[in-house]
Amino acid sequence: MLNWEDTTATTEARKPSAPPAARPAPAAPAYDRPATVTPIAEGSAVAEPPPPDYDDLEGGATGLEQVAMGAGRISVDDKQMINCQADLNQLVPFKYKWAWQKYLDGCANHWMPNEINMSADIALWKSKDGLTEDERLVIKRNLGFFSSADSLVANNLVLAVYRHITNPECRQYLLRQAFEEALHTHAYQYVVESLGMDEAEVFNMYREVPAVHDKAAWSLKYTQSLGDPNFHTGTPENDRRLLRDLLAFYLIFEGIFFYVGFTQILSMGRRNKMTGTAEQFQYILRDESMHMNFGIDVINQIKVENPHLWTPEFQQEAVDMIHEAVELEYRYAVDTMPRGILGLNAAMFSDYLRYIANRRCAQVGLPEQFSGVSNPFPWMSEMMDLKKEKNFFETRVTEYQTGGTLSWD
Repeated sequence: MLNWEDTTATTEARKPSAPPAARPAPAAPAYDRPATVTPIAEGSAVAEPPPPDYDDLEGGATGLEQVAMGAGRISVDDKQMINCQADLNQLVPFKYKWAWQKYLDGCANHWMPNEINMSADIALWKSKDGLTEDERLVIKRNLGFFSSADSLVANNLVLAVYRHITNPECRQYLLRQAFEEALHTHAYQYVVESLGMDEAEVFNMYREVPAVHDKAAWSLKYTQSLGDPNFHTGTPENDRRLLRDLLAFYLIFEGIFFYVGFTQILSMGRRNKMTGTAEQFQYILRDESMHMNFGIDVINQIKVENPHLWTPEFQQEAVDMIHEAVELEYRYAVDTMPRGILGLNAAMFSDYLRYIANRRCAQVGLPEQFSGVSNPFPWMSEMMDLKKEKNFFETRVTEYQTGGTLSWD
């Protein structure tokens, strides 16, 4: 079984392909060799084209450069996670095989929101005494937060992160992740529509409810510079900015900010309430766990290839971000659960968030921040185990035609 808490810093992160300072220019990529062929006498040897001028590739390759004839083939050593100037259109040879495997696992995980039966949820939601007002608040708040959160993550991926990760197998996974983020937004819309909720209220909640707004506003500041067309990696300052923003989205936004909501909705499902909605969230949790693990692997690989970025000052900045995130998510727990319900209360989330934060710190090599905390919701780890004849609500078969090929053991 795959545990969403497991440390995933076990990638093929090895020695840097070049020293962090004054890297030599990599072998000339295919798109940057001149296409002009000079006529030569019959039987004469063809001269190797001159080396490229990398000054023309400020910020690294994009994959849209001119394609030229006569270029040499790239090798694994030409590839880098960031600031790579090898041809990004050449998927192989793989350097980060773990990234390709995550792409394959994501494809095997395919699901669609409208495959999930929502009839029991509709009946319960419309029933006057089926749910308490506090239970309805939990559902509304979480749909409001997640409907905007996954859109923010998708925009960050497509408009910012994809530009600066210069490795084709990692980009392949990013494309799959972007699709899954769209799928999650589809799932929230499907639930809202099925239950007959006020769509404007739910989807605009991040502008109307402070606890929802604050988490969204926190994340936006960590993507604005990356989306700036004038922003380029290649300097220690900008490379560190990229690393900081990857930490913000993968380690915190997807790795901390999502877990109060996941726990609340899945706890409701365990009590045989809103089982269709909870099943949607279970599949989303599985996807988001993979997203987070991929991002952590990328972060750790960047650290290996660029150790000069991981300074004590930068590590302290990351720790400060985590403390701030824990506080914001706890406020969200209090807002969504002002009174205890479902066997849960806001105080339990105080320990839970600190437990998760410790796990996230360990995954990127930061020191533990909160001593003496334990996981009050051990059953959350079981939510990742979908390799069963039926899911834990017994509402539908969970083995997809492709999903059956995926082993979580």
